[in-house]
Amino acid sequence: MTKSAQAADNQFLPEATFDNTAEERTYLKSRLCAAFWHFASLGFDEGIAGIITVRDPEDTGTFWTNPITVPFAHMTPDQLIRVDGATGLTVEGEGVVNLPAFSIHAEIHAARPDTQAAIHLHTTYGRAYSSLGKLLEPITQDHTAFYEDHAIFDDFTGIVFDRMEGKQIAAALGNAKGVILRNHGLVAVAETLDAAVWWFTIFDTCCHISLLAEAAGDPIALDDEVARLTAQQIGNHQVGYASAQRLLARAIDARTQVGGRS
Repeated sequence: MTKSAQAADNQFLPEATFDNTAEERTYLKSRLCAAFWHFASLGFDEGIAGIITVRDPEDTGTFWTNPITVPFAHMTPDQLIRVDGATGLTVEGEGVVNLPAFSIHAEIHAARPDTQAAIHLHTTYGRAYSSLGKLLEPITQDHTAFYEDHAIFDDFTGIVFDRMEGKQIAAALGNAKGVILRNHGLVAVAETLDAAVWWFTIFDTCCHISLLAEAAGDPIALDDEVARLTAQQIGNHQVGYASAQRLLARAIDARTQVGGRS
């Protein structure tokens, strides 16, 4: 029996809507802080590495992001900075961006106007898997979210200061939701911040599972037809957006319980 992908319409809560760009900006900054709290809880905040960029809803050539000196767990909306995509200069807020990381993100956003958010963090399993220099095989249902929807950038030459390398990474990403930077780590993108949070989280989890499976033996991959079908079912934006809601709600709740301010 041949199965077909089922429409996800009406299965999930609708995305947030706004009356004006100021309202949307306030919401996005709040969600961005929740994303940082979520990743902090996973231990993904390491040194000065790691960046999330979110396109401003009005000045779309600028991006809200984290200043290099603020720990993810401490982030508040008033600490976020807005950075010009062309120059890397802070145009709103106090502090500076991690310029090498921003050089990658700015070029991805330029090449992909459909992306609201891009995430690059130095995770243990993402970095370990990246050293293998290969794509993820569809060995579990979750892996299929990235089947034919992620790429490899296999030309690591050190810290990225040259915008040309950012352009090359953006070209490698293409229209996919994620790219493995060989010997470096992971990047995930999406048309909403919420979906990007989910894709990055599960991207790293899939790297972890693959490392475990390959260490244990020879994992059996799904055949192409099944992998492609399952990708259609769980790899779409609606599923990514919906899946992030629990993660972000939990991060906000944990912040509230410890008396933090959002």
